[in-house]
Amino acid sequence: MKLPMLGVINLIHEADEMGQLTANRCLATVPFGGRYRLIDFTLSSMVNSGIPKVAVFAHTKFRSLMDHVGTGTYWDLHRRGNGLFVLPPSMEDQTDFGKGDLYHFYRHRDYFTRSSPQEYVVISRSHMVCNVDFAKVLDDHLERGADITVVCKKSDEPSPGLARKVLVNGAGRITEMQDHYGRLNSDIISMEMYVLSKELLLDLVETSLARGQDHFVRHAVGSMLGHLKVNAYLHEGTLGVVNNIAAYYRHSMQLLQPDIWRDLFFNPGPIYTKIKDEPPTRYNSSADVTHSLIANGCDIEGAVHNSILFRGVKVRKGAIVRNSIIMQNGVVGENGSLENCILDKEVEIRPLQHLRGAENLPFLAIKRKVI
Repeated sequence: MKLPMLGVINLIHEADEMGQLTANRCLATVPFGGRYRLIDFTLSSMVNSGIPKVAVFAHTKFRSLMDHVGTGTYWDLHRRGNGLFVLPPSMEDQTDFGKGDLYHFYRHRDYFTRSSPQEYVVISRSHMVCNVDFAKVLDDHLERGADITVVCKKSDEPSPGLARKVLVNGAGRITEMQDHYGRLNSDIISMEMYVLSKELLLDLVETSLARGQDHFVRHAVGSMLGHLKVNAYLHEGTLGVVNNIAAYYRHSMQLLQPDIWRDLFFNPGPIYTKIKDEPPTRYNSSADVTHSLIANGCDIEGAVHNSILFRGVKVRKGAIVRNSIIMQNGVVGENGSLENCILDKEVEIRPLQHLRGAENLPFLAIKRKVI
């Protein structure tokens, strides 16, 4: 069933402390989980929820984004009229890059005004690794008569990622929201997913810009907590806030726990990604693999323990990989070793080389580096 809702994946000024992992790509297309990209989780959640029309508001370094999402075929969004729209930043001059997301929403307001069947909008970021049923969020939004519903997560453990905290009263209404990523004394974090009517969004865009305010969360939502009914919807499933290296490593390693992996990738629906036709992984007679996530197309002759290998990775004879993440087409040479490492795409580790990072600070090798 199609929801009367538009999807917006907002990449404008997305918090990014991923260092070299985002040197040549936007945060949305950072590889994750063996064969996926971060944006796949939000995009799949929208599709599984029945949202027929999704716009990705791109900002910078979006070549890899265009290559990955294409026309939306792999998410069943290659449709006439509805479907997937990648909206590049609309600029009159280079200073427009510094303007907030409300400015870009206004410049692309035709996306909203020409979508007459959809009365509601969900605005999300790409760095929240989760699986959300937005149909339930919309039902909660309508049942409680909210102006804006914010999808949140209650967590007793501190998150290594940068997350905005909120205070919620007994009625489930948000009374305080961090302007940025401070130290608000709360165990509820915003998942940066906002549901509101299209009419209210367009009104907030115009009135905020008229006052010289151009940030959606800070100005259109945060400054209106006393005037609008902003409710929290608590998400019960798995959540990973992935926008720095420590969070990326921690939440990737958590995928090796079967219950977390199943909950994230299949509940309430499957996570889709761009398909690449590659052969199954080849395990040589000398291979020793335990407690690892291995994508297709790999060639393993050495040992792999508690690690994640993306497509096409080669682990040569005598090599040992522990507690590490090796992205697409990486090579670990004969009798080499890795421990607590992250290798970007197409990194080659020469024979007899040994690399080791700390458990809370993994060693990071940039794309196509030869060590």
